[in-house]
Amino acid sequence: MTPLPIELSIRPLTAQSFAPFGDVIEADPSTMRLINGGTTERFHGLFSPETAGEGARVIVNIFRGKPRAFPYEIGMMERHPFGSQSFSPLSGRQFLVAVSPDENGKPGAPQVFLAAPHQGVNYRRNTWHHPLMAIGEVSDFLVVDRDGPGNNLEEVFFETPFVIREPQI
Repeated sequence: MTPLPIELSIRPLTAQSFAPFGDVIEADPSTMRLINGGTTERFHGLFSPETAGEGARVIVNIFRGKPRAFPYEIGMMERHPFGSQSFSPLSGRQFLVAVSPDENGKPGAPQVFLAAPHQGVNYRRNTWHHPLMAIGEVSDFLVVDRDGPGNNLEEVFFETPFVIREPQI
């Protein structure tokens, strides 16, 4: 008998609630500096990409995500042992972020956040997270992550899946 999925709630994405997993990328007024003769506001040092391993380098990509259908079942989580990974929306749309605490080398119960169109996330190295979850329409994301030798992907599948109902956007 297949276990019934466990329903997850969706919370707003805030720097404080996401802190155990990484950084929220958004225009933080406390980091603002005026540059270019006062014509540009620079929001400085919002996150620091992490890379580990010989020959590793930071790269920038665009990912194009197809929207998820709801209810959506979270059956797995992944993590990257050699580098952080950030996602910043380019299409001006909200997206979902699912992360799990580490429980003895395996992902625990997921937490789900609704990211606003002006927010991105940086998953710290070794943070369990679900792959990109675009909602509503096909969406582009600027992704900063690690390139280089070594297997930088670990996946774990849950025995009992978790389910997300359609977010209220």
